[in-house]
Amino acid sequence: MFTRLLWKLLHASRGRLVIALVALVSGAAVISALLNLQFDIERKLTQEFRALGANLVIAPSHAAQSIGSGADSPALMDQAAVMSQLEKMRTQEVVAAAPYLYIIAQVRTKPVIVAGTWLDEATKLAPTWRIAGSPVASREDATSCLVGRNVAQQLKLAPGAQLELSYLGRTARITIAGVVDVGGAEDNQVLVNLPVTQDLAGLTGQIGLVQLSVNGTPKTITSYAQRLATSLPGFEVRPIRQVTEAEGELLSRIRLLILSMVLLILVLTGLCVLATMAALAMERREDVGLMKALGGSISRIVGLFLAEVGVLGAVGGLAGCIAGVALSHWMGQRVFGTAISARWEIFPLTVALMAGAALAGALPLRRLGNVKPAVILRGE
Repeated sequence: MFTRLLWKLLHASRGRLVIALVALVSGAAVISALLNLQFDIERKLTQEFRALGANLVIAPSHAAQSIGSGADSPALMDQAAVMSQLEKMRTQEVVAAAPYLYIIAQVRTKPVIVAGTWLDEATKLAPTWRIAGSPVASREDATSCLVGRNVAQQLKLAPGAQLELSYLGRTARITIAGVVDVGGAEDNQVLVNLPVTQDLAGLTGQIGLVQLSVNGTPKTITSYAQRLATSLPGFEVRPIRQVTEAEGELLSRIRLLILSMVLLILVLTGLCVLATMAALAMERREDVGLMKALGGSISRIVGLFLAEVGVLGAVGGLAGCIAGVALSHWMGQRVFGTAISARWEIFPLTVALMAGAALAGALPLRRLGNVKPAVILRGE
């Protein structure tokens, strides 16, 4: 009987209920899309920030002294010791790790910054590198290099050209494999594999620093840096604050924005349901008076109407979730250039939120308890 009465109520007032249902579906679609974005935003932002380059640096401590060249020379690190320990500590969160050694060499009597590194790992540090020509795929390739866009323009260089580097009486002839356009310091450098720079400087086995790109939240990156510092005593392991702090601040702001939008949409949806239920409460005074006259308890009568609103909220939440998944897919493509994966958690959460908003908007139905059967039967 209860189910039959519920179905009659839904069918009899379908005109007004459709308005509430549209509000619930619309609200659920936006909320489910925002919640889906909330669950996936950390991974998407991490991918975007990793495109900016390294976020962790290993360098000699301030107390470290240079090896064999004098007190004014920059401190250096033993490549084998640092990289072997780093390899032991490497986790799946580490996207890339590249050692660096910088010198200022001469090209056609003009000074240029030469960055010796592992070019296969360096290109992973910032995947947004644009290379005109070919990348250098092997870190053992001592005959090829990459030149920054500004260096190539200044020296009139192009892929395939020969380049002669001179430093402290030593020379190295290498072929330009490609011209890189990074939008950063690399545009003003000649990028070669690490052994080339070490041979030119006479610093075999020595490096100046190590740059790492680590996935995760700022807290995860800081925790990994602390573990590295423990395993590498005598060296300074520090996150690049400009990157990690900006990532954490942006993530917090986006989460606050999403939470605020969800609350606002819930309030607006509840108000729309409230207006619809207020009109229905006035229309159903006669039905309620007749039910009470036939012996129906007010708790059962109000429970019947609340069940109607709960069903409405659940149906609207479920239908809105399906539309929200498509909306979040579109948002991911537009903002991040990749689809946002659908999360199953949003379905029960959105349905529960919409049912709650619908029930909160059904407060006018409580007024039906004040209906007096005698007044209704007299036609007043």
